[in-house]
Amino acid sequence: MKVLSIKEPFASLIKDNIKHIETRSWKTNYRGELYIHASLTNYKKLNARLELMNLVKKIDTNCGYIICKCILKDCIYMDEEFIKHIKSNHEEYICGEYSIGRYAWVLDNIKVITPIKAKGKLGIWNYDNISNNN
Repeated sequence: MKVLSIKEPFASLIKDNIKHIETRSWKTNYRGELYIHASLTNYKKLNARLELMNLVKKIDTNCGYIICKCILKDCIYMDEEFIKHIKSNHEEYICGEYSIGRYAWVLDNIKVITPIKAKGKLGIWNYDNISNNN
């Protein structure tokens, strides 16, 4: 199974169906089922982003676990028009880094799973021990 490690609280914001776009500096051609892993590294600048903190219910509870699955539906190059469109969804906009030249990974059909302890990796990585009942 394909997995993407994401720092907390962003992984949990995906799990909680608040964040539906993961912003990255690199594109991917992969489309399909993707598990989200909450990495052991937390996002350090949350206190400076009070608005984002208001969206977060719990922090650090999922670090080191695969916590949900979704469908990676699309990978969109960010241009001025795309960023302007995303700004209209303020909650989504404050959950990512939207700037020209980055990529928006569009996530769909997000489902919470029983957490699975796993060591994360960079990029999209494979985890082969996920049972079919998640």
